[in-house]
Amino acid sequence: MQSDMRLGVLRGDGIGPELVDSALGVLEAVAAAEGFAVRVEEVPGGAEHYRRTGEPLEPGALDRVRGLDGLLKGPVGLPDVRRPDGTEGGLLGGVLRTGLDAYANVRPVRLLPGVTGATRHGPGEIDYVIVRENTEGLYLSRGLGVVTPAAACDQLMVTREGVRRVARFAFELARTRSGAPSDGRHRVTCVDKSNVLRSYALFREVFDEVAADYPDVAAEHRYADAAAHALVAEPERFDVLVMENFLGDILSDLGAATVGGLGMCASGNIGATAAYFEPIHGSAPTIAGRDLANPVSQVLSAGMLLEHAGRGAAARRLRGAVERAFADGAVRLRADGGVEGGTRAATEAIVARV
Repeated sequence: MQSDMRLGVLRGDGIGPELVDSALGVLEAVAAAEGFAVRVEEVPGGAEHYRRTGEPLEPGALDRVRGLDGLLKGPVGLPDVRRPDGTEGGLLGGVLRTGLDAYANVRPVRLLPGVTGATRHGPGEIDYVIVRENTEGLYLSRGLGVVTPAAACDQLMVTREGVRRVARFAFELARTRSGAPSDGRHRVTCVDKSNVLRSYALFREVFDEVAADYPDVAAEHRYADAAAHALVAEPERFDVLVMENFLGDILSDLGAATVGGLGMCASGNIGATAAYFEPIHGSAPTIAGRDLANPVSQVLSAGMLLEHAGRGAAARRLRGAVERAFADGAVRLRADGGVEGGTRAATEAIVARV
């Protein structure tokens, strides 16, 4: 009998609670099959929490999360919940990433059997991970830009230490994978615009310094515009890609379109002492409570949490159940990215295959 798993749960807004319920249902089935229990601790936060309390996150929540095996977070945000300055209230990206120093945003992009993406590629040909630096870059300017009636300015900041640690994370991750689908080579691709901006030139310089410590992993460079083209035209040659925050935000959504949409893509936000896991999409309040949302992104996020918590067999069991549900046609994607039969039916199909 394995030790219990201590899991934080932040249910979020809109479709968040029903997606989290779905993921917990799958997670509990996996835990039972693997011989351990899941102890859930609720972590209040998000837009509804902000509406009630004036704070995006419960006081002391960050310290609680650091003591857990991980936090499973649903999407947050509601368009009608606003801060006094007019921006959305209750968003947690900056709060959690910075507060937990979760510097590596890890976004796997994989086309599953039984799923048709937006390109000519088939299952097995798209299987890479985008590692997005999570605590600096352009998004460090969130709420801090200079604004006048005539102009606005946001700064993009890159630090040596910030790039060094996320580049090392990317190379270490590449060592654990099977390599790029086209040639099986362990490879890390640095994506930047170093031909234009000094901040990206520093990013590339530090990446090259780190790459020298990993002679067993191929290192290469792509400018961001060229990378966008290649992720559509030849995704099979990529294994791990590492990049600044803003670029990672854009290119991971592009990648999602090639594997069935945002509802198929999980993510992890990982630091040295804490981590949380969530879908890459938003809270979609217009379909909340209607049993329409695709739960796969949240379920696969739970799988990433299992992997991070050192429960590799459980993570493989969960991913295998998702793959089999699509491969045998029990779960099918609609054209809009939802799942035929609804959220609950898709969850039941995955649980049945655990």
